Amino acid sequence: MGRFLNPDNSSFQDVINSEIYVDKTGLLDYTNSVINTTSKFICNSRPRRFGKSITADMMAAYYSMGCDSRELFMGYDISKKGSFEKYLNKYDVLHLDIQWCIEPAKGPENVVSYIIENTVAELKLAFPDVKVEGRVTLSDMLSQINAQTGKRFIVIIDEWDVLVRDEANNQSVQEAYINFLRGLFKGSSATRYIALAYLTGILPIKKLKTQSALNNFEEFTMISPGGFAHYIGFTEDEVKKLCEKSGRDFELVKKWYDGYLLGEYHIYNPKAVSNVIKWGNFQSYWSQTGTYDSIQPLINKDFDGLKSAIVEMISGAETEVKTTTFQNDMFTFRNKNDVMTLLIHLGYLAYDQKRQMAYIPNEEIRMEFMNAVEDSHWN
Repeated sequence: MGRFLNPDNSSFQDVINSEIYVDKTGLLDYTNSVINTTSKFICNSRPRRFGKSITADMMAAYYSMGCDSRELFMGYDISKKGSFEKYLNKYDVLHLDIQWCIEPAKGPENVVSYIIENTVAELKLAFPDVKVEGRVTLSDMLSQINAQTGKRFIVIIDEWDVLVRDEANNQSVQEAYINFLRGLFKGSSATRYIALAYLTGILPIKKLKTQSALNNFEEFTMISPGGFAHYIGFTEDEVKKLCEKSGRDFELVKKWYDGYLLGEYHIYNPKAVSNVIKWGNFQSYWSQTGTYDSIQPLINKDFDGLKSAIVEMISGAETEVKTTTFQNDMFTFRNKNDVMTLLIHLGYLAYDQKRQMAYIPNEEIRMEFMNAVEDSHWN
């Protein structure tokens, strides 16, 4: 058991021990079904505070050979599935949190080298009989282990997109990081040593021109959630049960925090719901997520129709959004649609995929837009 290789299950244990926990372990039955298939490369993007890190910790706890998680998962949804025992703690897992790596790496420009150096060191200790010569990359090391032992790995990357979001003006950092990911996950060698890859963050995978930089990944997003719709965030039925148990007014919770339509599900922000269930304070928790600073420059961009659309949505209207030209980054904007698409991924707008219409999902977000407009001194 190391920092990155085969972590223990303590992080997910803390989640289950919490006052409010909603069982999302059924997601593991899906990931079990795609292990060692052509669908084994997954990127799942959601806004902040939608439970992305909890999901990553859950997956690490379930798959990692560095712990025994049978009792931890017993009684939860996954324990009732036929795939439960087959994959439980059966894999060597690499679990990376890119946001966390920035500080020990002493800056974003060193993150890739820091990850390679430390993961390779842990792999060499775990596989002392595997022969490698000189300095090797992470992909080289995994390939050598696979070639010499037949082992396949599960790689989980949390906050995968932090260098794309926060280093928008640092092209060299972004290019080095994207090249690292392509080396790790693309090509025939990666197909052999990867059993499952799971990336999670706010943004979908960065586009290079019109194509994803990692086009072998299946993506599940706020725009196209697929089968992941009810696994990230709280569903309406789950919120109703929490309200019944705590005595909170469901209709008031719905007014403040409902509004995201993912597939057939109405999805609520888990952090906001958990806070109001615990404390009873109906207020905006969005400014605590760290993305508030991004909304004001976005809505002030000089694109025809952008400001009028924002004002209309604050008043309750919907607006059509074409999402196909967005480059999945924080700086490439060609038109109003690109700005709106980013706001959807950030969680500031909800999106009806069938009708291609965007809208402000609830009172919490409407307040954030009103504050941003007032701070911008629009007429």
